[in-house]
Amino acid sequence: MSPVLRAQAAPAAGPNPTGGAELKLSLMRARTALAAAAAAALAAVTLGPQPAGASIAPEPRALSAAAAGQLARTLPARLKHVGAGAYYDAAARKLVVNITDRKAAGEVREAGAEPRVVRFSQARLASAQSALASRAAIPGTAWVADPRVNRVVVTADPTVTGEKLARLNEVVGSLGETVVVRKSSARLMRYVRGGDAIHGPSARCSLGFNVYKGGKPGFLTAGHCGKAVTDWSASRGGAVIARTVGAGFPGNDHALAEYTDPTVAHRGSVSLGGGRSQTVTGFRDAVLRERVARSGSTTGLHRGKVTGLDATVNYQEGTVTGLIQTDICAEPGDSGGALFAGDRALGLTSGGTGNCALGGTTYYQPVGKALAAYGATLA
Repeated sequence: MSPVLRAQAAPAAGPNPTGGAELKLSLMRARTALAAAAAAALAAVTLGPQPAGASIAPEPRALSAAAAGQLARTLPARLKHVGAGAYYDAAARKLVVNITDRKAAGEVREAGAEPRVVRFSQARLASAQSALASRAAIPGTAWVADPRVNRVVVTADPTVTGEKLARLNEVVGSLGETVVVRKSSARLMRYVRGGDAIHGPSARCSLGFNVYKGGKPGFLTAGHCGKAVTDWSASRGGAVIARTVGAGFPGNDHALAEYTDPTVAHRGSVSLGGGRSQTVTGFRDAVLRERVARSGSTTGLHRGKVTGLDATVNYQEGTVTGLIQTDICAEPGDSGGALFAGDRALGLTSGGTGNCALGGTTYYQPVGKALAAYGATLA
């Protein structure tokens, strides 16, 4: 018996008309005291401060595409050998970072991203890409490391048949599960075309971004366009307004042309069609899974998502590396056209598969590399 109950107990002998009532009151008081003590103990557990080292993991920060891109460039260096790529979840506004060791999850969360444990490290995927480059650079193929599936995804167009297909299958088979192959029903091509827009005698392409080099105005376009055309006109057969002064293709796919006609307006904007334009105030790297737009002289404005970074494309004319991959369509004549996100320049249209009736995949030269190659700045 507790001291409270013992003190209130009735004598063992003799009648006591009030003893039963006092005992009941005492029991009620004891129960109330015990309930209050239990409630206080529960409040101390659930509402009190957490002890050191027992903090709840932070939620991923809401990030813009640009902020996610910056984090994606800096965080992998801190993760070292356990990092396996990252991509932007535009709907949730968060950066998803692949890791091969759960112990790194806390560091990813602390940085403001969401960790995702995967099987293959970035180094393992890079090794697979190196093997493909040395043993399977077959025209009609392209590949990119896709962090969403944690594999290197190889695309093969309809021209990859017979001995070429056998060689591709042999190399891919030797790389195990790090590589998957997808067949494309459309041929992989550069998007240059004979005809009109920025026009040359033998080809038509699209102007990418206006620039300055050494105080002289000019524009960027695709390297395979600059290799094909020296003198550019604003209309087919028209007067020359610009001349190619530098072009890289294959390897890269960028070109610089300087305006020779001082009366040509060279604004820092991209055409959106219908007389509308988007002012361009700077450039940055593309971010995987962000929403972007492309403008070209054949098909105008189209929008989609970035689906790959640092892609390798094996055109019939040679291999181009370090490209941006998207799910946006394009057609011949769109080569050189601008890829952008808001007021930021991202890339120059290189080539791809498909068309704007059925859809397709397109590749872009990062504009930062083109500007650096020529020592140019955006207009």
